[in-house]
This record gives sequence, structure tokens and C-alpha cells, in this order.
Amino acid sequence: MTKAELVEQAAKDAKVSKVAAAAALNSFIGSVTKALKKKDGKVTLVGFGTFSKVRRKARKGRNPQTGAPIKIKARNVVKFRPGKKLKDAI
Repeated sequence: MTKAELVEQAAKDAKVSKVAAAAALNSFIGSVTKALKKKDGKVTLVGFGTFSKVRRKARKGRNPQTGAPIKIKARNVVKFRPGKKLKDAI
């Protein structure tokens, strides 16, 4: 499902305009992003799941084309753990 399809479905379900649904979705995305930027960033949506920020350590890897070893820098990544209701629904 694309963002446009999600906006269309949300507008239909909530009986609001697509503009209002798009504004709500953009606000949600912005709020989650802002929360995850914080030091101990975490967003929990009960029944749906939890978005959290995890630090990956620097490591060695390989270039798949040449086989040459490369260094992969440490970085923050977003991790999602589905909630019980989402797991049960799937």
C-alpha cells in the first residue's frame, strides 16, 4: 500500500477530505520522526506496535561485486516490534 492509497483509505473510513487525511498522516509521520530523534526515542501504539531507535555498531562487510572488505560505520536505525493485536490479525 502506498502513501496515496493510505490517505485515500483513511479519508474514506473517517469520512473526511483527502486533504485532511493527508494532513493527519503527515502530522503522524512528523511526530513519530521527531520522537525518534530524541536520545531514547520510542513510540508505542498499544495493540499496533512499538517504533524504537537502536544503535548499530561499526562492523566490517564485503563489497558483493568485488569481494573487497569495507568498513560499515556505526549508525542509528529504526526498529519496529508489532503488538499482540497486529500479530493476531496477521
